[in-house]
Amino acid sequence: MAFISYSAREVNCKVVYYGPALSGKTAHLTYIYRKSDPAGRGKLISVTTETERTLFFDFLPLYVGSLRGMKIRLHLYTIPGQVFYDATRKMILRGLDGVVFVADSQPERMDENIESLDNLRTNLKGHGYDPDNIPYTIAYNKRDLPTAMPVEAMDKVLNSRPVQAYPSSAVTGEGVFDVLKDISKQVVLGLKDQIPESI
Repeated sequence: MAFISYSAREVNCKVVYYGPALSGKTAHLTYIYRKSDPAGRGKLISVTTETERTLFFDFLPLYVGSLRGMKIRLHLYTIPGQVFYDATRKMILRGLDGVVFVADSQPERMDENIESLDNLRTNLKGHGYDPDNIPYTIAYNKRDLPTAMPVEAMDKVLNSRPVQAYPSSAVTGEGVFDVLKDISKQVVLGLKDQIPESI
């Protein structure tokens, strides 16, 4: 649920990047951070393990425009992909406004994609969200790898809703900002009912 500060004329929204371990969630945020205007973003904060895999989350605040005279700031989070951090995943999902599911395009990772997607739906329902009725988009990451599965094949398995899905590579930058723009647009459209036309 977006936090609206009328005194600061700012709306803060939470977007969570979800997906299996090593699918590229942190890499997406890192690319966004590197390529964003420093004046429009905050610090990228990462909490990692000794092996540099995300332990708790990554966090990046980012300005994306305005609505009815209010600045819109997205707070981008990632979740830990490792299964044994499910309690942390649940905590990070609390109060969200949108979700990006980052799937790994390697064929041998499809079972982990499916497991993570099922886990996302379960955890969303646990917070009272309808998984089929929230701002949501998909990134089919690691498209730069020669073994990447066809997008159509991934869609059949992972995109039953269906929603907009983007081929992406957090290494080359392909699709990273397309994904961000899509989820930003959905979140902002969802704010129209929350922000009065005259403030």
